[in-house]
Amino acid sequence: MSLLQFSSTTVRSPTSVPCSGNHQITASAFSAGVSSSRTGSYSTSLVAKKANKKSNKQLNGGVFTVRSSLEIAGSTVGEVTEVNKDTFWPIVKAAGDKTVVLDMYTQWCGPCKVIAPKFQELAKKYSDVIFLKLDCNQENKSLAKELGIRVVPTFKILKDNKVVKEVTGAKLEDLVFAIDAVRSS
Repeated sequence: MSLLQFSSTTVRSPTSVPCSGNHQITASAFSAGVSSSRTGSYSTSLVAKKANKKSNKQLNGGVFTVRSSLEIAGSTVGEVTEVNKDTFWPIVKAAGDKTVVLDMYTQWCGPCKVIAPKFQELAKKYSDVIFLKLDCNQENKSLAKELGIRVVPTFKILKDNKVVKEVTGAKLEDLVFAIDAVRSS
C-alpha cells in the first residue's frame, strides 16, 4: 500500500456506523488511527481502501472509510456482541455516552437460555443502545467479580463507563423499564 497524504478535513460518518455528527479528523501519511477533535474520549480510525464503496468518503484522490471506535472495538448496533474480560471495558469506553446493556449469563442457566432471544430482539429494537453478553465462566471470573454478579442472568446497564442500573433474573419487563429509564436520563 502506498502512503497517501491529505489535509485536515471534516467528514460525516456513514449512517451504518454508531456515530453521530461531524468529526474533525487530522492525519498524516504515517498515521492510521486518529482521534476526534470533538470533546470527549471518542476516537475515529481511518482505513485506506482500494475499492470505491458506497460508504466510503473521497479525500484528495484516496478513498478512505471512517469507522467509529465502537466498530473497531467489535460492537455492532442492532446485534448482541459477545465480550470477555479483555474486550468488555474497551467497548464500554468506546461507547462514550451511549447506553450499554450487559447480559451476564452462563451456559448451564435455564432462565438465561429463555431470555437470550428476547435480549436479541431488544438489540434490534433499541438502535441507540449497545447490547453485550458475557459468559460468566472461569475465564471471565475476574470481570464477573469486578461487576459484582451474584446470580445469573444479571443485566448491568452502563452509562459513561459506570453501572447505573441492574436487573437480576430473566425479567424482561423490568429490563425494558430499566433501559428506558437510563436512555431518558
